[in-house]
Amino acid sequence: MTQTLNPAATPESSIDFDPRAFRNALGTFPTGVAIITTLDEAGAPAGLTCNSFSSVSLEPPLVSWSMRKASKSIEIFRRAPAFVINILADDQNEMSGRFASSRIVDKFEGVDWRPGERGTPVIAGSLASFECRTFAVHDAGDHLIFIGEVEKFEQGRQDEPLVFYKGAYMMLTRSLRELVAAGDSVTIDLGEARRRLFESLLELACEAATPAELDTIEAQIALIETYTAPGDIEKRMHAGVHFFRLIAAAAHNEVLAMVADSVNTVLQHALRAQIRELRRRAPQADLVNSAVIPLRRALLARLRARDLEGARAALVEFLAHSSLGRTIELPNP
Repeated sequence: MTQTLNPAATPESSIDFDPRAFRNALGTFPTGVAIITTLDEAGAPAGLTCNSFSSVSLEPPLVSWSMRKASKSIEIFRRAPAFVINILADDQNEMSGRFASSRIVDKFEGVDWRPGERGTPVIAGSLASFECRTFAVHDAGDHLIFIGEVEKFEQGRQDEPLVFYKGAYMMLTRSLRELVAAGDSVTIDLGEARRRLFESLLELACEAATPAELDTIEAQIALIETYTAPGDIEKRMHAGVHFFRLIAAAAHNEVLAMVADSVNTVLQHALRAQIRELRRRAPQADLVNSAVIPLRRALLARLRARDLEGARAALVEFLAHSSLGRTIELPNP
């Protein structure tokens, strides 16, 4: 649809302007999702979901976000001297919905957070957080634009961001996670899809990988091998996923690499959920699987030798022992 405006019309008389079509057109631009948090005048935490976050300046470090004037929280943020922008990961969509709901009175009930430098809430598990003092507030139609000067920032876990697009959260990894939650058979299907994808990537990597890329893979293996303590399981998991990202990059096929990364990401989410449950049931359990330690090096050796059949066999053996290729057996509650 082409939206036509009357050039001579004032904002009040723009009867040809279709607000719904305007909103739909804006929705074609995907945005990240954040929760903006602050403290009210009584010192109680307050927060809301926002997808209007944007950087403004590097010197000084300024960021912005906007808020509807009709919001019930408008006066809290208008008077607040500081706020925090918490960038959400793609597995935090439930938290996004919680802070967007007008029906939930205590948004922070059950939410893991800590006070920042000014006491403002920093939400645990966010991809990044920006602690800001309120630099300026500007009137902008039916919104207020808040500009914050960043006083402290932290980058958290290395996961995919939550994305808002055309009025909905849309991403391959989220859809796959929902399928995984539906049953073990889907998890098995994903494991098989991952194996087949990496067999194809190994074939390409055997032909196209450069010595420098293989050296980078070896360096990643060495890093993984340092994560041997029981508390290192999540670091080991992230590093292990990156090991396969490096193999995919060495194949020099961006489409296959992107699909493989999506499958790896959803299996990583499934494993994280299993780890949390196992820790709940057996806090002292050692989740590090020492059997896979030599298998990555065996796979790399076959890649260096350009031995496709040997690389495939090493991959199958690795996935048979890897936590991402099997289901963790949980003790009975």
